[in-house]
Amino acid sequence: MRPTGGVWSLVKRDIDNLTAANLGDITRAVERRFKKLQYRPHSIDGCLGGTGLVLAA
Repeated sequence: MRPTGGVWSLVKRDIDNLTAANLGDITRAVERRFKKLQYRPHSIDGCLGGTGLVLAA
């Protein structure tokens, strides 16, 4: 799995039961989740770790 797959998995899990009236509601929900993820680097690290890839310093 690519790191982006892990990130999308986190986003989809958060909006799974969303009842949206229109595409704008879905877009705002996805943007909110991405904004939350910016402040949770351990979640992003977990997505990267799930791939077996390692960041070089």
